[in-house]
Amino acid sequence: MGFSGHFWGNAKRVLPYERHLLQVMRYRERVPRVGGIALIRATLIRALVLSAAFACFLPPARCLGEDANQLPEKATRELPPALLSLLQQKRMPKRSPIILRVFKEEAELEVWKQDTSGHFQLLKTYPICRWSGDLGPKMHEGDRQTPEGFYSITPELMNPNSNYYLAINTGFPNSFDKANARGGTFLMIHGDCSSSGCYAMTDEQISEIYALGRDSLLGGRPFQVQAYPFRMTPANLARHRTNPHMAFWKMLKIGNDHFEATHLQPKVDVCGRRYVFDAQQPPNSPQPLVFDPNAQCPAFVVNSKIAQAASKKQRADEAEYAQLLKDNVSAAPIYSGLDGGMNAVFHPRFPGKIVPLAIVLPPGSGIRLPQLPPVPWADNDGSLANKVFGASFGSKPASQTQVASIYSITPEGGADLTTAATAAQPTPRPAPAR
Repeated sequence: MGFSGHFWGNAKRVLPYERHLLQVMRYRERVPRVGGIALIRATLIRALVLSAAFACFLPPARCLGEDANQLPEKATRELPPALLSLLQQKRMPKRSPIILRVFKEEAELEVWKQDTSGHFQLLKTYPICRWSGDLGPKMHEGDRQTPEGFYSITPELMNPNSNYYLAINTGFPNSFDKANARGGTFLMIHGDCSSSGCYAMTDEQISEIYALGRDSLLGGRPFQVQAYPFRMTPANLARHRTNPHMAFWKMLKIGNDHFEATHLQPKVDVCGRRYVFDAQQPPNSPQPLVFDPNAQCPAFVVNSKIAQAASKKQRADEAEYAQLLKDNVSAAPIYSGLDGGMNAVFHPRFPGKIVPLAIVLPPGSGIRLPQLPPVPWADNDGSLANKVFGASFGSKPASQTQVASIYSITPEGGADLTTAATAAQPTPRPAPAR
């Protein structure tokens, strides 16, 4: 959900090339329709209209860059001096890539930016003013859920004319979401502190975030959004161990660990209806890697340096998690009963903004969100993929007595993720939610 007003609202969004087309068409209406001169002028106008139409299919970065004078001032505004100074202090080139990391439960959005060493460092943390739904991924239109997963932001997903000040479309549904029959439209990071399936910031915050994203795109490549239910710590995973979304969250944690252990952007692919991270072609393999979201994963390897760093972090997390279970740490409720949340810094400013979820869900939905259908991420064929990844993705909800570790298994002696792994053939997808 989250589409009302983002693009269409009460006043239709007008892009720069559309504005140019309107100007051309108005001129055409004023052309005298007399004899050969009118015909020549009409032909010229048609050529101009076609040229403008073709322009809209050019790379969007060109429209945003070369036609900047046609964009609203808020979309072309320079970063604040303090933030520019911070970039300089941290040795972060203005157009180097960024990564946005979103944490629902903590209601925080982190901006990480690549420095001159090629690694990403934390630039700034923004408190989130509003998010809707509950912890867990978005499943279908109208469930008020905000997305969780890995998303790639390209220039056409930047909306300078949003009714919510400025907006960055997350690109939901991505190939993983589509493969798992998840749906929804116009899920944004935007301003105005109002959410219906979006991560809402204040206008001042989104002005900075949008500018950082714009400058990153001008560097020539998409930037990544990583959206998590909470910070993927052993303590949080232990608290939420009974949640039916836990199998999905464990999969996200693998990508999280790759990033946190290396400060390098994880390469994200989808096959077998699951995410895979930093997959590379096996040595001496004659065939290039091809990932089909709905088909069996090809054999792949993971760079040894990334695998070793991630495995070290995972082993430390496993030990902490096991101790938390031994101490019988309390489990959090599966459903909060509330429509999302906001960072505590905004409570005095926006009192009464958080309401029971039952009030805002469509009639008949009830307080609880729909239960997750079984998702066949598990690979039970005994392959190495199952030993490394598969047991993390079992579809049965975790229980306080069933869960023994974060990943459900601990590979003997530490699995070498550089070894080729092959996923199981995916089973038929569940029917789309109605």
